Amino acid sequence: MTAPQVVAYGSPELLAAATAARLVTCLVDAQDARGTASVVLTGGRTGAAVLDQVRAAPARDAVDWSAVDVYWGDERFLPAGHPERNETLARQALLDHVPVTASRVHAMAPSDAGLSPEEAAERYAELLAAAAGPDDHVPSFDVCLLGVGEEGHTASIFPDSPAVHETERTVVAVHDCPKPPPVRVSLTLPAIRRASEVWLVTTGEGKADPVAMALGGADAVAIPAAGARGQRRTRWLLDTTAAAKAPGISSVRVS
Repeated sequence: MTAPQVVAYGSPELLAAATAARLVTCLVDAQDARGTASVVLTGGRTGAAVLDQVRAAPARDAVDWSAVDVYWGDERFLPAGHPERNETLARQALLDHVPVTASRVHAMAPSDAGLSPEEAAERYAELLAAAAGPDDHVPSFDVCLLGVGEEGHTASIFPDSPAVHETERTVVAVHDCPKPPPVRVSLTLPAIRRASEVWLVTTGEGKADPVAMALGGADAVAIPAAGARGQRRTRWLLDTTAAAKAPGISSVRVS
């Protein structure tokens, strides 16, 4: 795994638009190479803004959306259609506006599906294993989008939590999250690290400390975002306020 690439943009709006353009290019390149592409989506304000920009991008239809597999890095264990579910946000921002194939949209089970959080996690792990084939437990996602929390969490992997210590399972149930809602389902760091590219996308002054710590070599147990790395490339896509406390990182480029 190579050293992370860091780019800081002048505003959250510019960051969202630039990330959307990168994502369209990544998906098109993957389809040119193999005929299909895969993406892991994230939630939150910035994740939704990126998908809004993809929907509005002039090159959006260069992607064959019927040949894109869509996954999620984590999900809030709430009823189907709940406005705080990451799936709901993604459908409103993008998926309801492009010709995705329903069977290729791999949402995590909602709380009203008759499964416990642990069963929902196990079900998603089985789905990933089936998509990966006989030699692996997780597909080699083309790109995995992730956010970063003010305490350094990514997906729903929080500092010094059972999830961050997980080394075997690819998907886990998460209880007692310090941010509501308290119950979630999340990919683990070993699953995230199967992605070809991992993009950590975040904005705001409150993210400056965890960003600086992660880029400075913090342990993943303390700053889980530090443990999110891609097989081929790891990108930190930030606005200038989130990048403000990361001086001396030679790879930072401001756009």
